[in-house]
Amino acid sequence: MEKFVINGGTPLKGEVEVSGAKNAALAIIPAAILSQDVCTIENLPCSISDIGYMMKILRQIGAQIRVINKNTIEIDSRNVNSYVISHDMTKHLRASYYFIGALLGRFSRAKVSMPGGCYLGPRPIDQHIKGFELLGATVSVDDNAIVDARADKLIGSPIYLDMVSVGATVNIMLAAVKASGLTVIENAAKEPHIVDLANFLNSMGADVRGAGTDVIKIRGVEQLHGCTYSIIPDQIEAGTFMVAAAATKGDVLIKNVIPKHLESISKKLIECGATVEEFDDAVRVSLNKRPDKCNIKTMPHPGFPTDMQSQMAVLLAIADGTSIISESIWSNRFKYTEQLNRMGANIKADGQLAVVQGVERLKGAPVKADDLRAGAAMIIAGLCASGTTEIEDIYHIDRGYEDVVEKFSGIGAQIKRVYCPDPDCLTNAG
Repeated sequence: MEKFVINGGTPLKGEVEVSGAKNAALAIIPAAILSQDVCTIENLPCSISDIGYMMKILRQIGAQIRVINKNTIEIDSRNVNSYVISHDMTKHLRASYYFIGALLGRFSRAKVSMPGGCYLGPRPIDQHIKGFELLGATVSVDDNAIVDARADKLIGSPIYLDMVSVGATVNIMLAAVKASGLTVIENAAKEPHIVDLANFLNSMGADVRGAGTDVIKIRGVEQLHGCTYSIIPDQIEAGTFMVAAAATKGDVLIKNVIPKHLESISKKLIECGATVEEFDDAVRVSLNKRPDKCNIKTMPHPGFPTDMQSQMAVLLAIADGTSIISESIWSNRFKYTEQLNRMGANIKADGQLAVVQGVERLKGAPVKADDLRAGAAMIIAGLCASGTTEIEDIYHIDRGYEDVVEKFSGIGAQIKRVYCPDPDCLTNAG
């Protein structure tokens, strides 16, 4: 077992480079099998565990993967020979359900166990199924939570999503690119990784238009070809470093970013009193005083991202005044507040609302990562707290942050990964 040990109280200073976007990569990797060719994917965060599990799934169904360097792989999907993915593969991450759309697009058949990942409340796939059925597939889910989708032929169709869903938008795009005719997805998600997936599909010869708006039009093509493609920078990793810089009263240049993707985060940091400077492919965040309060409501893009809510809560926990956080995406995303309160925060969460009464400082304590983004929040809390913080269950953090210890250490953080062969050596953070 492993944990992070952080000695806090040191302002972060210097430069840090952001990796490729996890959420884009998790959609693009399954999309590669639609080409029945060779795709080279660059700027891939290969060392995070979610990407590792996606690679295992690819190999299980017959793809060949060649690692070219630390952040570049080659996927040869010419010999993919199975449309079945078992629970022992899907249980590790939510994004494994993208293989339903990809396999349906390739074979007109997919048999995929329901996925795992962080538990953030009920996350049904009814909108995914609705989309597949409108494309002509028959979809069933058995008692073992295995999704079985099959079609004689996929045919383009108008599809209106009853709610904005990134997952459903991605899955329908994957299934529709080789369907016959025109598919129109209305009320589509607009996140940057939706646009990145569309650009990747178009690089393979697909005809996808409107990504980044709420109407995406996909005209099916008979065949896709291989390509070389570089994934966009990770918006959430960039935001995590931005908040960490402000929370520690630091001054950090965050490189390899797309500033426009960070606008909702930048605006809230500025509202809290931070200085945010934008450059072509970098942002600089600094703060030299106690943060000001502000209110946050998570919204689909271009609103404030739900994946940044817990990190921002750390900044508000030490802000001057009372802030309110409204979570409109997931129903169970405030579990981390118990951990922050262990460190001296004063947060009262009820349902999808949290009231954050700022305190002057947090104090180091044994805590745990309840999920991926909550784990990032615990790192930020440990960095700005006085004393030592120990974070357990860091496998959640490893799912989405590449070289997290090295990157934070590079900007002055006193953080280390400690291996404990005996589970009893970990402090109980229950």
